[in-house]
Amino acid sequence: MKFKIIFAVIALCFLSCSKKEVSENASTETEASELPTVNKTVTDPVAEGQSLIEGSDCLGCHKVDEKMIGPSYKEVAAKYDSTPENVEKLADQIIKGSSGVWGDVPMPAHGFSKENVKYMATYILSLK
Repeated sequence: MKFKIIFAVIALCFLSCSKKEVSENASTETEASELPTVNKTVTDPVAEGQSLIEGSDCLGCHKVDEKMIGPSYKEVAAKYDSTPENVEKLADQIIKGSSGVWGDVPMPAHGFSKENVKYMATYILSLK
């Protein structure tokens, strides 16, 4: 009798765990499949970059006109010409992080997409 009770408890534990995982997986799959696919066409890269910066953590260290922890965006724009090569260079520095360019405080890496970071760099370099 004891054996049957122990077996029943163990069986219920396994069943309850497996059902829970199935329902969690089903919920996750449903959430992922419900996300819409957005094909956004950007008509103004500068405005898009400004919007992306305003919605990110960048403004915690940078301002348009004044140096904070990092350089102001206008200082960056004054140092680099607005060329595709410099947009690429700044985009890489934003994604990978950088140090020693503007002082001792390093800029941490960011997990933004390359496309979005290029818009951000385009905005920054437009501030001459």
